[in-house]
Amino acid sequence: MDPLLPAAPWLMALAAVVSAAACVAAWRAVPWQGRQSALIMAAAMIVIAAMDGDATVGLALGTVLLVSAMLGTAGVRGTPAAATCCHRALVSLVMAICSFESLSTGESPVEAGGHGGHGLDGLLSALVIIGVVGVVLWSVVSEWVLVPVHQGRTARLLRVESWAMAAGVTVMCLGY
Repeated sequence: MDPLLPAAPWLMALAAVVSAAACVAAWRAVPWQGRQSALIMAAAMIVIAAMDGDATVGLALGTVLLVSAMLGTAGVRGTPAAATCCHRALVSLVMAICSFESLSTGESPVEAGGHGGHGLDGLLSALVIIGVVGVVLWSVVSEWVLVPVHQGRTARLLRVESWAMAAGVTVMCLGY
């Protein structure tokens, strides 16, 4: 099947780099757990965009993203940064599932993101779609409903980071 959006892997990588740059620029407002998660996601998306569909790379990236998601929430409970760290961890988890899905299809992680119906592939595709919807809803709710924890420049940077992550996983899901 031809991809709906041939540039999807590079658009995902660009969104992840924008997200990581905004996270790093908001330095003190983001704990180390959040920064590592954003930087790992950006590096993984660049590798996914540059790779040639090797499923073993998908396994390695999925494992790294899964560990990053777990580390991303370690020790942040009760802090003002907990919600954004959990948001980053959810994005890492969705990206890890997409990478693991490449093992069931034999395709690159981005190509595997939109296909379904082959063994575990159908279940993993459903989990990716549910995760993407969750990430986008989290971005919308945190923007329009929740009282912002940060003000000014930091709030703008964290907003850019959140929407870039949401855009990246949406492109991943809809790109193929």
